[in-house]
Amino acid sequence: MDYIIAVMPLICGFVLDLILGDPYNLPHPVRLMGKCISALEGFFRRIMPNSLRTGGTYLALIMITLSGLIPMIILWACYSANLWLGAIVETVLVYYMLAARCLSDECMKVYRAAEEHDLDKARRAVSMIVGRDVDKLDEKGVLKAAVETAAENTSDGECAPLFYMGIGGAVFGFIYKAANTMDSMIGYKNEKYIEFGRFAAKLDDVMNYIPSRLSALMMILAAYILKLDGKAAYRIWKRDRDSQPSPNSAQTESAAAGALGLELLGDAYYFGKLHHKNTIGDSTREIEPNDIRRMNRLMYMTSVLMLILAVAVRIFIASLLN
Repeated sequence: MDYIIAVMPLICGFVLDLILGDPYNLPHPVRLMGKCISALEGFFRRIMPNSLRTGGTYLALIMITLSGLIPMIILWACYSANLWLGAIVETVLVYYMLAARCLSDECMKVYRAAEEHDLDKARRAVSMIVGRDVDKLDEKGVLKAAVETAAENTSDGECAPLFYMGIGGAVFGFIYKAANTMDSMIGYKNEKYIEFGRFAAKLDDVMNYIPSRLSALMMILAAYILKLDGKAAYRIWKRDRDSQPSPNSAQTESAAAGALGLELLGDAYYFGKLHHKNTIGDSTREIEPNDIRRMNRLMYMTSVLMLILAVAVRIFIASLLN
């Protein structure tokens, strides 16, 4: 019974995400995190205009504390009342922390627009899932952007939360998601956030260091399972995983580039400014719309493999506590 209670939230939450995706019309903890981050940013910029790095550090520490404490209290109360009630509530919290179905759905909007040869529609669709400027992207650039964000978010949106929830349940998942959300909102290296978002960016780098590498290894294994080019996935990962300024972003992207036989990344515009990036992968063929579908399958299989690992870790921890 203890083992069932331990792993049920992970498995059921994962399945719920595959079936339901992101409930756009319902309250979502990550959107609430975003509102809190925005409010705290305004507060600390007002009261500490000359100490932005310190203010950003305070923001990050408050968000991490609240994001762990609130679900901890909720789950403690629910598990204290009834084990099954606690497991059901934790299942819902796990479901909220995962994003595979949502990411797949958004990428498929890009795929359908590209199949219709509607570049403006494809740009609008991809703008919902990437941070770069999309107005200068041609059709191949749009397709690359979709594949790249699916590859990177296989770790950030799915495997990394599973990794942390395998160790510490939904509470650790919320803590990770808070760090990742802060990085996506204030972790930019531009004039506005270079100081204020420094701590958040570094925290996200640290928290993603192990999960991003595990995700890449899972993706390589997934490539073999799906009859993609697993050998090239491993070779490109070994060669290009450290080619980007971020220590983590190219881990899964390089594995995906090898598995799909594509050249990814390169120069991109952010906030109207051109940023030079190294390319990853080998340009063995031109990218095509079906690469989005291949990437989605690779993402799902990688997520399943990480779920298996997370469940195994959860069972091991439960055995130590019994």
